[in-house]
Amino acid sequence: VAVSGATGGIGKELCDYLAHLGANLICLDRNANKSNDLITNLKVKFPSLVATHITVDLENFDRVSEVGEQLKNLDIDYLILNAGAYKIPRHKCNTGFDNVFQINFVSPYYLARKLYPQIKQKGGKIVAVSSIAHNYSKIDVNDIDFSSRTAASKVYGNAKRFLTFSLFGLCGGDETLSIVHPGITFTNITNHYPKLVFMLIKHPMKIIFMKPKKAALSVIYGISNGCKHNEWIGPKLFNVWGLPKKKKLSTASQTEQDKI
Repeated sequence: VAVSGATGGIGKELCDYLAHLGANLICLDRNANKSNDLITNLKVKFPSLVATHITVDLENFDRVSEVGEQLKNLDIDYLILNAGAYKIPRHKCNTGFDNVFQINFVSPYYLARKLYPQIKQKGGKIVAVSSIAHNYSKIDVNDIDFSSRTAASKVYGNAKRFLTFSLFGLCGGDETLSIVHPGITFTNITNHYPKLVFMLIKHPMKIIFMKPKKAALSVIYGISNGCKHNEWIGPKLFNVWGLPKKKKLSTASQTEQDKI
């Protein structure tokens, strides 16, 4: 199982679940030290764990391409596209795309497209972490990566919208794909507010919203439960709380999906 964003809040919990289930792990992360520390800690709990790290920064498309070839040669069974970025300093990548769009859509979609044929043949899964933010805006064919926008929720949501519906197009509803979302949980991705505001809201957020360990269950559910076209998996109560459940997704028209 290859997991991007393995050292994040949900990523750590996800790797812990996978190690408990006996999976061999490939941690895809830009920070080798964090990734290797995670593997070391997991091996304390699970001594028989087989795990390795591959360094990849999703902003660097050349490196993403190399890693795609590595994963193809490693003949992986499962690809979990968990890494994401919300409110970060913006710039254009060497592809010409905005970096938020590239991290959340271009690079993960490339990996999925490259590995899809062999994963399908092996009966594995591509599990992509989407977000309820994908419904915050519709695509703009004149500003595909939302590089002219400043609202982080819309920029991030647009990228997740592209990821979600492009993967439906790629896999054609054959259930090699699982689109999942964790609802709202307290991770590093929520740490984008001004310091004073964050100090005031972080404790209520921890109480109100699910912890990363529970939020990660949607991803685990997606490993064994594929999605047909326009289905996704997430918390059953208002897409925010509770155990994971598969639901219909009706947030983009077929016309918009065709454009994506």
